[in-house]
Amino acid sequence: MIEIIPAIDIIDGKCVRLSQGDYGQKKVYNENPTEVAKMFEGVGVRRLHLVDLDGAKAQHIVNYKVLESIATSTSLVVDFGGGLKSDEDLRIAFECGASMVTGGSIAVKNPEVFRSWIDKFGSEKIILGADVKDEKIAVGGWLETTKAELLPFVKDYRQAGIDKVICTDISKDGMLQGPSVELYEKILAEIPDLYLIASGGVSSMADIERLQEANVPAVITGKAIYEGKIKMEDLAKFLA
Repeated sequence: MIEIIPAIDIIDGKCVRLSQGDYGQKKVYNENPTEVAKMFEGVGVRRLHLVDLDGAKAQHIVNYKVLESIATSTSLVVDFGGGLKSDEDLRIAFECGASMVTGGSIAVKNPEVFRSWIDKFGSEKIILGADVKDEKIAVGGWLETTKAELLPFVKDYRQAGIDKVICTDISKDGMLQGPSVELYEKILAEIPDLYLIASGGVSSMADIERLQEANVPAVITGKAIYEGKIKMEDLAKFLA
């Protein structure tokens, strides 16, 4: 059974979504992210992907109060990401209730620090964020595409102990045009023991079922829920 992980992206303490990572294409869906988290919990969701978009821009944790509010008001397992660059950022995130943190840009730009987190906190608490465009890793809130190839990048960190990877196809994210099933199948064919979390492009429950058929362990979905393409009752039925 595929794990469904709803996403809440935060700007100015509000629940928003971007299209293809573009801060200029921002849409506010709810002023109170904790309310949204409680709705997810109410239909049987157990895990939440919380992204601090202000933090991603500022290069340090910003919306930790939202994290703390969700963690204390729900029993959701929260993985938190966005701008985590230092041990101090991780200390704040974990103290405010994150069960796991996601590192993307830092894994590319400062691998020594990211590897030290794997050693210090353990692979169960550290998720690798692999944002990808044309099978190349992108960083800096997707503003910059690197020369790093996706598969060698993920394999390298798998050997370093990482077992959970969120792979977001930037070209699909927020576009509601369907996920990159073939890309995920390719990753799993090369690294079958990876807990791969698909992200980007999910537009319907049928997309989630396609990913499940492809044996993808987990999927993040955001905009499809906020735009009513996936209804809360659909989620409840699937999760039941």
